[in-house]
Amino acid sequence: MINTLKIFDELKETMEASAARKIAEVIGVVYEELKNTVTKTEFNELKEVIRELAEAQKRTEQRVEELAEAQRRTEERLTRLEAVVEELAEAQRRTEVEVRELAMAIKDTRIMVGGLSDAVGYGLEDRAIKSLPTLLRSRYEIEVDSPLVRKFVKYNGRHDEINIYGTGRKGKKILHIIGEAKARLAKKHIDDFLKLVDRLENKGIITRDRFLLVVTYSVEPEVEEYARDKGLQVIWSFEI
Repeated sequence: MINTLKIFDELKETMEASAARKIAEVIGVVYEELKNTVTKTEFNELKEVIRELAEAQKRTEQRVEELAEAQRRTEERLTRLEAVVEELAEAQRRTEVEVRELAMAIKDTRIMVGGLSDAVGYGLEDRAIKSLPTLLRSRYEIEVDSPLVRKFVKYNGRHDEINIYGTGRKGKKILHIIGEAKARLAKKHIDDFLKLVDRLENKGIITRDRFLLVVTYSVEPEVEEYARDKGLQVIWSFEI
């Protein structure tokens, strides 16, 4: 208690000697009030409260410092994350460019392959159109009435291409000669060809009196059997 009063006395004297005399007077008044009205026990309790407040302030300051440090670490992580996100975005942009270039390359490749396939197919068709009349006469006793042709037919706003088209006679029966040329014959080609034949018949372009054939470089045995079961004559390229 004595030390505390001494501190108040020194503070009072210092304030009185300064330009803040008025404040010193107020402190003096407060001091006198405390000295006259506050018991030793109450003053000790007040000191304990002040001490606890000081400890709480220290803990608060420490917590604030911890939060500030955590904030700094968070900001560092966010900075690193932003860098990673930017790298990923740049990688994505490069990937999109590469995908577009790859798509264009695939498209070009398909065009090239399609052109090559067309060239092979047209070459096979040309050979068949030229040589089939002799083979049809010798093997099937069919006389071709006019040169076989490659033909486009139109109906209902659409068109179909017939690889080999013509008419012929077997005895007294008039036949429509309809043919397909495929480098490597598959069941799908046969099914598509038969759908074409059905469309031609439904539109009255051909009749049910017809001779169906397919010319190919290569065909697996089960596919050849499938074709014959469907009423198609399979002619190998080396036969023409």
